[in-house]
Amino acid sequence: MTGQLGTWSLGAGLAASVAATLLWLRLALIPATPVRPARLATGAGLLAALGAFGALEWALLRHDFGLRFVAENGGRDVSPYYTFTSLWSALDGSLLLWLVILAGYAGLLARTAPAGDRRLHHWAMSVVSLVAVFFFALSYFAANPFHPVSPVPADGPGPNPLLREHPAMGWHPPLLYAGYVGLVVPFGYAIAGLLAGRSGRNWAGPARRWTLLAWALLTAGILLGAWWSYAVLGWGGYWAWDPVENASLLPWLTATAFLHTLLTRRGPARVGWPAALACASFLLVLAGTFLTRSGVVASVHAFTESPLGPMLLGFLLLVATATVVLIGWRAGSTPDPTEATLPRPDAAGTAPPLSRATALLGNRILLSTIATVVLVGTVFPPIAEAVSGTAVAVGPVYYHRTAVPLSIALLTLMGLAVLLPPTGARPAETARRVLGPAAAGLAVVAAVGLASRPGPMALAAFGCAGFSLAATVAALCRGRHGDAAQRRIRRWPRVGGALAHAGIALVAAGVAASSAYTVATERQLPVGETLRLSAASVRLTSVDRVQTGAGMTVRARLALGPADRPAGTLVPQLRYHPQHDTTVSRPAIRSGPFRDTYATLLAVSADGRSATVRLAVNPMVALIWVGGLFCALGGLLALGTGLRLPRRVRAAHRRAGREPVAAGPTDRPDVPAAGTAVRSGRAAAAGREDGPVAGSAAGSEPG
Repeated sequence: MTGQLGTWSLGAGLAASVAATLLWLRLALIPATPVRPARLATGAGLLAALGAFGALEWALLRHDFGLRFVAENGGRDVSPYYTFTSLWSALDGSLLLWLVILAGYAGLLARTAPAGDRRLHHWAMSVVSLVAVFFFALSYFAANPFHPVSPVPADGPGPNPLLREHPAMGWHPPLLYAGYVGLVVPFGYAIAGLLAGRSGRNWAGPARRWTLLAWALLTAGILLGAWWSYAVLGWGGYWAWDPVENASLLPWLTATAFLHTLLTRRGPARVGWPAALACASFLLVLAGTFLTRSGVVASVHAFTESPLGPMLLGFLLLVATATVVLIGWRAGSTPDPTEATLPRPDAAGTAPPLSRATALLGNRILLSTIATVVLVGTVFPPIAEAVSGTAVAVGPVYYHRTAVPLSIALLTLMGLAVLLPPTGARPAETARRVLGPAAAGLAVVAAVGLASRPGPMALAAFGCAGFSLAATVAALCRGRHGDAAQRRIRRWPRVGGALAHAGIALVAAGVAASSAYTVATERQLPVGETLRLSAASVRLTSVDRVQTGAGMTVRARLALGPADRPAGTLVPQLRYHPQHDTTVSRPAIRSGPFRDTYATLLAVSADGRSATVRLAVNPMVALIWVGGLFCALGGLLALGTGLRLPRRVRAAHRRAGREPVAAGPTDRPDVPAAGTAVRSGRAAAAGREDGPVAGSAAGSEPG
């Protein structure tokens, strides 16, 4: 009965999505049509997706092994928490989670129509609903988790052992999917803007808010994935340039570039950066979905080979072709969305060299270049193997030689972007603004270089991170001056931008420190002997074996510190899961603000009198977690930028000969978008701004 209910729900969701697509398309073509039927159809699709999700969870929690998915991924010895999360531990269930999130975005978008002309919103809903049709069809016809199995087994193996070793399993995939799938909304608005022609030039406002939400969730998902890898896999790292890891990074890079693109001040322009980056972000999401679910790449994160691969590839190629054709068709006629809200920086319509617009242009070029480099390294091995029949690997060395130098340059431009005024400044004024942060960056380089020899790349990363962090603080302090009402209305975008930039700088410093200064050693230790590093030592006190259900857990107890002054105990483990015939290493980590002591149990002797232990000291890893948290919070805070100044304040500004600023993009054509600073004629002539201008990865940059 549960299987039938789930299948019926998927079929009903497919029918509702088809109806929603047609109804929203009718609204886009005939605006006078009632909107209620389209909203009801979208809501029905969401309810159907939730019904299928609930049916599968019910089957897992009740151990209904009559369903193939439960028989392959459920288990009576699995805790309720990991039984619940096992829904997204395998291909069919993870696609169902994807479908629920996609239907949720569609339902939320249907209820948040912007004021004014609704046709843009109707076109966007048509696109999002059409994407939902494909994924409902994919789940119903090719990846249905409700197929029965016969004979019915008495028990199941449970999920992959790696997926029940850490509580992040309950948060990392849903957050990552929420960020991934959320990029369908800016894609829908970009396509809507292209389809609507000149009347769709304001698509960037609502698209930016949805991009901020997806960007923040994707940042949190990537951060949790890195922490999970660090805490469970036992190799001591947090990023391996794995193809599936890269697949999550690629849309993050292009979405960041898209947010920066909306904040540049340019003259009349045609379709280019904004639409291309918004569409590229979702196309990279589809590409990542194909890589994860087709079996074409070998990864600890990827699912096994499945029939979904050709379907996903066909849909990706179809969407990419349609997008390129549409952009090419509209390139000569549709204004850039920034044209409607951002003034020309000069008579020629080009930005001065020493201006924020130029720095932001460099930022998005570098972000796009990094994304291209990572994409090439990710897709080259499967393409080369398909063409030549020979397995080819692209390792971390490729990324360290290409993406890392570009990222260091990006750090520098990130600091410059918040220091330079929007419409440019004279060289003397630019030097005055840059002097303090540059001195801070050089001081960091001098201090680190004198204290150690980290290598030129790590030293450059430290210096650029110090410069960017100091520039963010300086710009944030400078933004405190000006009109009190404007400061109040811009508080959250300013703080959000500062947090995002500070977070990126902290992550860069943490990565540089942990890469340059990590030390490790491994050795077979008899009980009672000590393994020493320059910064830590552990003594093996005992080796224990514990029966855990059908499996076995082996623990090595390590006394941290010298024998006369013990600093605690580390207990790394090896867990054997007979259902999967797999042994999982669970490291023990003693974390601190400046360094982590990381112990991994590699092997034990048959008599239990010795163990092979790997001991590592990883400096400044905490900066990565704190920096990533700052980035995600910065994106969420910047969502509060859709506010307007009070009417009497705007009237007072008009009487004073100044244009009021909106704290962020709005859906109304009479409201300036984010990035339009409040400027008087005298301040403009001096090349200064009176307040901050949004422009960070989180959508607002202090300055």
